[in-house]
Amino acid sequence: MTGYDYLVVGGGMAADQAVRAIREIDARGSIGILSAEALAPYDRPPLSKGLWTGAARFEAIFHHLDYGDLGVDLRLGSVVETIRPDEHVIVCAGGVTWAYGKLLLATGCEPRRLAADVADPGDVLAYRTAADYLRLRRAIEEGARRVVIVGGGFIGAELAASLSTVDGVRVTLLFPEPSLWRARLPASLSAFVTAYFRDRGVDVAAGDGVGKVVRGPGGDLEVRTSGGTSKGADLVVSGLGVTPRVTLARDAGLEVADGIVVDRLCRTSAPDVFSAGDVASFPSYDGGRIRIEHEDHAHHHGRAAGASMVGGGEPYDRVPMFYSDLFDLGFEAVGRLDSRLTLVEDWFEPHRQGVVYYLDGTGRVAGVLLWNVWDRVEAARALMREARAWTAEDLRRRIAP
Repeated sequence: MTGYDYLVVGGGMAADQAVRAIREIDARGSIGILSAEALAPYDRPPLSKGLWTGAARFEAIFHHLDYGDLGVDLRLGSVVETIRPDEHVIVCAGGVTWAYGKLLLATGCEPRRLAADVADPGDVLAYRTAADYLRLRRAIEEGARRVVIVGGGFIGAELAASLSTVDGVRVTLLFPEPSLWRARLPASLSAFVTAYFRDRGVDVAAGDGVGKVVRGPGGDLEVRTSGGTSKGADLVVSGLGVTPRVTLARDAGLEVADGIVVDRLCRTSAPDVFSAGDVASFPSYDGGRIRIEHEDHAHHHGRAAGASMVGGGEPYDRVPMFYSDLFDLGFEAVGRLDSRLTLVEDWFEPHRQGVVYYLDGTGRVAGVLLWNVWDRVEAARALMREARAWTAEDLRRRIAP
């Protein structure tokens, strides 16, 4: 039986950062990555942003080019079927068995599927991976011009904004909320962003859902909405969010609750088994428990897990940041962006540049939105760490561009 001192299941950003952290501490231990994907670890954010706008090149999003120098054995197309924690063994499809000293589960998430009536599942692209990007790019290069995107979250909105800048492509964005990101943004900002999308040529169908996807006699796709309208399409893309891949962990007897449960050192409920990235449910900076699906967290949680696997880890207490780009609008944010909280808006230019503070029931800052305000994340984190109540006047111009 072949084995590794450190074995990683999953081939995303958290896995990549974990093996780098391991190698920085342990120069000799054997490291293996088992990834079900056909492509090496890569940055995910450009899939809905920079690869369409020209800000990124496909070849540049990959991280594996130095794995040979690092002594990392990357095995693509490896589908893990069983984990036996008591034996320190995992079994892949085909019966291939691997032993491990320390195991990291960085299995990530899988996209939610469209629940509507779809005659052929192949007619809807659930957008998540680099392979999905290549399929969509190929379809557009081969003449697809009408794209219906279902879902108004991060992936749906970013992809709609990016594709609408591609010559000849007409985008429809369909989602059930009354306006874009209404659950995260102040109502007026959400309405502004929705109108901005329409001004930039996106057919925004807010407050509606998909009832059925059918193909007409000529082969064209037709999206029939819950509200009774019809949208013609050459391609339907769903960006409906994701769910954590926890089946392996659950079947192995690990504790699972909206993700694989870990402590501040990324340890699961099984000895020598760790987890990191967007599949992991970890103790939050505010005393609760949280699971985060953003790049900053994947990088830092992956590194924290790698260090813990070697025995040199420190408790993970980072307040992760996240960001988005929509045409010439963009933001960075930390903490909870929940429009049900008490909101304090501090605009330098209404809806174009400003800071929104999200206060919890005690008046503490639970989240900060930096709308077209850059390089102020650390200042936002510092506010969140202060155990005090804030007033609107306290926060006015507290963070400035």
